[in-house]
Amino acid sequence: MPEKPPNPPPLPSERSADAAPRVKPRGWFSDQLNIESSSWLISFLVHGTALFILGLITVSVESGGDRLNLLAQMNRDEPARPGIESQPLVVERDLEDGFPAKSESIEAPSLDAPLDMPRVVVSGDSPSDKPEAAQSTSAPRTEPTKQPSGKQRTVVMPSGGGWEGRDNRAELAGMRGGSKQSEEAVERGLNWLAAHQREDGSFSFDLKKPPCNGKCRNPGTEASATAATGLALLPFLGAGYTHEKGEHQRTVKRGLYSLGARAVVTPRGIDLRGGGTMYAQGLAAIALCEAYGMTRDEALKDIARGALRFIVHAQNLDGGGWRYTPGEPGDVTVTGWQLMALRSGQLAKLEVPSPTVGMVEQFLDSVQTDGGARYRYQIQRKPEPTTTAVGLLCRMYLGWGRDRPALYQGVAFLDKWGPSETNIYYDYYATQVMHFWEGPEWEKWNRRMRDHLIAAQANSGHESGSWHFPDQYGDTGGRLYTTAMSLLILEVYYRHMPLFEQRAVLERP
Repeated sequence: MPEKPPNPPPLPSERSADAAPRVKPRGWFSDQLNIESSSWLISFLVHGTALFILGLITVSVESGGDRLNLLAQMNRDEPARPGIESQPLVVERDLEDGFPAKSESIEAPSLDAPLDMPRVVVSGDSPSDKPEAAQSTSAPRTEPTKQPSGKQRTVVMPSGGGWEGRDNRAELAGMRGGSKQSEEAVERGLNWLAAHQREDGSFSFDLKKPPCNGKCRNPGTEASATAATGLALLPFLGAGYTHEKGEHQRTVKRGLYSLGARAVVTPRGIDLRGGGTMYAQGLAAIALCEAYGMTRDEALKDIARGALRFIVHAQNLDGGGWRYTPGEPGDVTVTGWQLMALRSGQLAKLEVPSPTVGMVEQFLDSVQTDGGARYRYQIQRKPEPTTTAVGLLCRMYLGWGRDRPALYQGVAFLDKWGPSETNIYYDYYATQVMHFWEGPEWEKWNRRMRDHLIAAQANSGHESGSWHFPDQYGDTGGRLYTTAMSLLILEVYYRHMPLFEQRAVLERP
């Protein structure tokens, strides 16, 4: 059992989703007017300028044949910094959990009708009617990306690790270490998640709210419903269920619609934080990219692309990582989720800028120890098992192969530590590393991890099908977080195809 990190990074955030303020427009222009000017000139300039600015930042959201114009205002809380438009846009509306106060009144989409996601169009952008190769998820930065060495780093992610195994679950589970019991546990867990979906299609970490109403123990304290919804959708997609097929079609469809209904369009992409942090952005973006990539449903294309574009712009330009807010110096856990979102975008054939991926390599270099075998949360911290597992998986997705000595040594560390009985966050990342590594290390790891989860699943009452493990991560995310992460671990056999098959390392995306 690995050592427990002394100060594990919070998941998904340290801030309430209710923190998004309703802000007033800046008044700098009127402060510059000459107070001795004639009143008609002042009125003309102020009103004319206000109309011009509002015209520039008006956001159009289309749903079916209806068109809703939302007047957005500049958020004054985030300081300007190079490489990103000076301020994000925040839609003027009442917030609850970071979302519209009347979110429960959102009408869930019909199962028989096509998914009618709100179509997002930013003023000044053209609708996505060009060939995919001509599209870009990133807008031009105001200054070029810089590396400490002065050289531009280009990284091409391997093309292995795809989603095609999800259509062949039973066979792959049997071939790669799963069992009849583990697959039955997956279905029970998915049924528990589906029963805890809220009326508007979203999910909540706080099980004291409907529909659970406290019937399950261990409610989470994290307030971001966007993060909960994105995370809860991933096990359904991982098991091959989409909004177009499978017995959980309705659950996935309503969840995707919920994410789309809460998206905020900004000049730098689609903000899915929902009043929370970049954890929520990454989780929601992964779900949207996977759903689009698995179905090629055009209704999801623009919002998935926009979510990636926001991630690109939120990257810290000096260090290359991500943290809670856009532009903040990175930490390895938030960076891991954003890289997984970019990876999902790549697999969905949405353009992912190479400089962005190259800067992730730069960030990982800054937090590595032991030549890249272990990783720290941030530069000033000590290496920990959890952050080491995150860093190693990121390295594998960035092209490190079995011939890399640091990866071999890192796997040896994980093999020595073994699975944790309580830290499911560490287990989630470490299980993927060991699965992609394969060999006797994976076989030993898998037996312990799989059997532990099967034995620990609740089997009675309203909690039946769920998991909860007492640690800081589990207490923050609660039973819903632990259940979703446990399911993703038990789906590892088919959720992503192997990274190190010959075709995976030789092909380019």
